[in-house]
Amino acid sequence: MEKLLTNIKISVPERIYIKDPESSDLGKRIIQDSITLIHEIGFDAFTFKKLGGRIGSNESSIYRYFENKHKLLVYFSSWYWAWIEYQLVIETHSVNNKEERLKKAIEVATRAVKEDSSYVHINEVELNKIIVHENSKSFLTKEVDQENKEGYFIVYKRVIHRIRDMILDINNKYKYASSLASTILDGALHQHFLKDHFVSITDCNKNVSPTDFFTDLTFKAIYNG
Repeated sequence: MEKLLTNIKISVPERIYIKDPESSDLGKRIIQDSITLIHEIGFDAFTFKKLGGRIGSNESSIYRYFENKHKLLVYFSSWYWAWIEYQLVIETHSVNNKEERLKKAIEVATRAVKEDSSYVHINEVELNKIIVHENSKSFLTKEVDQENKEGYFIVYKRVIHRIRDMILDINNKYKYASSLASTILDGALHQHFLKDHFVSITDCNKNVSPTDFFTDLTFKAIYNG
């Protein structure tokens, strides 16, 4: 099992990009500087022209990797959830107690993000801020059904399914496992946003984390639902 886990790679569905940005130094610079620029100015203000000026490259060179900035955002979302899935698998695979395994999964999915030195061209803390603020824009589009058919969101859904299965392992008669699992994943992003910007409408703060809230919510739902 340990050998299997060490071979896990952070992979993104190939349809999202034209050329794999991980395959070249320029591609990695596009990823690195896109994260920083979007974090600084927001996704709406971000353009490939601005990115090209930042990295000292023609705008056309960026289009060789991504069709448009929407696809770039979908790439970031997929990469982020694949990274979360990797941590979830690593940190739960040896936990035999079903309740403790689910608690650990909730922690991984909802905790504050720390930078991972394994990926030097990706600042996970800045990427997390982008996902908190911008993730819904990756799928709240007219093209969502077609993109879903093409597998753009397969990693995101896979993380939800992993948590759903852990919920059902504890109570296989619970009727809302998928809804609860997706609420944990998306709700955590929302609570982190509220904690930073709308403190009067959340109970999450320096002393109460989104992890605390969703752990309490999940286990009360499982046993009382």
